[in-house]
Amino acid sequence: VPVTHHNVARLFSATDHWFGFDDSDVWTLFHSYAFDFSVWEMWGALLHGGRLVVVPHLVSRDPGAFLRLLAGERVTVLNQTPSAFYQLMAADKENPGTELALRYVVFGGEALEPARLADWYERHADDAPTLVNMYGITETTVHVSYIALDRAKAAAGAASTIGVNIPDLRVYVLDEHLQPLPPGVTGEMYVAGEGLAHGYLGRHALTAERFVADPFAHLFGERGSRMYRSGDLARRRADGNLDYFGRADH
Repeated sequence: VPVTHHNVARLFSATDHWFGFDDSDVWTLFHSYAFDFSVWEMWGALLHGGRLVVVPHLVSRDPGAFLRLLAGERVTVLNQTPSAFYQLMAADKENPGTELALRYVVFGGEALEPARLADWYERHADDAPTLVNMYGITETTVHVSYIALDRAKAAAGAASTIGVNIPDLRVYVLDEHLQPLPPGVTGEMYVAGEGLAHGYLGRHALTAERFVADPFAHLFGERGSRMYRSGDLARRRADGNLDYFGRADH
C-alpha cells in the first residue's frame, strides 16, 4: 500500500490539538516496521525532535522487562495493541511503585475491551497517563479516529468505542446501498479525506473494489474524490462517537 510522505505529515498536524507532542517526548519503537503502527511510533518521535527507544525483541516479549525499560528510559508516549497492554498491566500490578513518566498510551491494531482497563485505573489517574483508543487502517494512513478514555468511560464501555474521526478525515456508516445510516444502526465504515493511500501497488482490480467514488464529496466542496471501503462494522452514537463491531465478513 503506497502511502505518501504528505499523508504521514498531515496525520500528525491533524492530531496535534489532541496530543501536543514535542521534543521532550520519549517514544518506543515496539512494533515491527512491517506493521503500520511503527510509522506512528517512528515519525511521532522524529518529526517532533523527540527521542525514539528501539525496544529489543526479547524485551518486547517480556512484560516485566518492558515495564523496567519504560521506567528507566522515562518513556512518555507508548503505543500498544490492547492484547500487549493487558500483559503490561499485569506486570505493572506485580511491580507496585514502578515510577513511569507516561503521558499517553495509544491503543491500535485490534479491538479494545474497555472493561478490562478497570484494573489499570485502580492504580493510575485518568490523566497520568491518558489512555487513547485509535481505530485505524493502513490504507488510510495508520489512524482514523480518536477517543481519550477515563475510568468512567472504561466502566461503561461494553463495545470497543473508537471515538470521532480525525478532523481531516470523514467516516461514513453506510448500508449495502451506500446510504447513510442513522445513529444506533450498525453498518460498514467508509473513510474519505486527506489520509487515503493511492491504492494497492500493481493490483488495479482490488484498488477499484476497495477505493470507490465518494458520493458525498460534493457536500464538502470536493469533486472526484474517493472513499475507502473498510470492511469493518460500526455504529454511531447520538453524541457522534463510533462503536466498533468487528469485520463485516465474519
